Amino acid sequence: MTVEWQGVFPAVTTQFTTGEAVDMDATRAHIDMLIRAGVHGLVMLGTVGENCSLSADEKRAVMQTAVEITAGRVPVLAGVAETTTAQACRFAADVESIGAQGLMVLPAMVYKSDARETMAHYRAVAQASALPIMCYNNPVTYGIDITPAMFAELGDEPTLVAIKESSDDPRRLTDLVNACGERYILFGGVDDLVMESVMLGARGTVAGLVNAFPEETLRLWSMAVQGRYAEALDLYRWFMPVLHLDCHPKLVQYIKLAQAMCGYGSETCRAPRLSLEGEERARITAVIQQAIDTRPGAKAA
Repeated sequence: MTVEWQGVFPAVTTQFTTGEAVDMDATRAHIDMLIRAGVHGLVMLGTVGENCSLSADEKRAVMQTAVEITAGRVPVLAGVAETTTAQACRFAADVESIGAQGLMVLPAMVYKSDARETMAHYRAVAQASALPIMCYNNPVTYGIDITPAMFAELGDEPTLVAIKESSDDPRRLTDLVNACGERYILFGGVDDLVMESVMLGARGTVAGLVNAFPEETLRLWSMAVQGRYAEALDLYRWFMPVLHLDCHPKLVQYIKLAQAMCGYGSETCRAPRLSLEGEERARITAVIQQAIDTRPGAKAA
């Protein structure tokens, strides 16, 4: 299967009302803003989209909204993060019928599967629809590592086309190329490793802070892929304190707070995630505000 996925794919936030109901109008407006800013694709219902906090019906409604508002302008991928393989397969088939252009598949949630079980899960979901799949490897958060050797073994599944590598170890990208050649499209999945990921062969990034800083994220990506590393490095250093917010257990709360402070939506999450308070709120707000106050002027990219 051939797809042309590359560039900045936001892990799009799901917007909620103050009562924690899905705010479809606000979610629709945020998607449209990101597309108009120039992103190259969308990942709905990832970790940042609070996938595991939504019901099955809510997930389908979010995907229907995303497909409708995007209207083919960029590819729309659906996160698949279910507790069982059967549920993951059903959701994959559902979003194919809705019109999604791809899936970002996680290992099954809650249970920490071994290598054989993990590969069986991916094979089953791959065969449940005709959609191309980005495999999401995040052992830091989810406790399951899909190793380069496992990806090499999975290479006979034609719909497994890309890897979002979030192991927090940039060496893994080189290990993947050495084990699998050019079999997979490589995406970085950690905001504060985006420069390193580009230099090591990533063709795309699934980004979190782009929800708050779309212009700067896209400018950094453009400079990096053009090899304008000196210019990119200045921007990267300005951006880094905020990008670190993507690598914390409260990344959803942090990113949504940044998004709200930049005027792109609400910080409301669905419980058990709660809005920040006290010293933590003051500290994270200060990091975001410093970035806003010292924002570099726009440069041609």
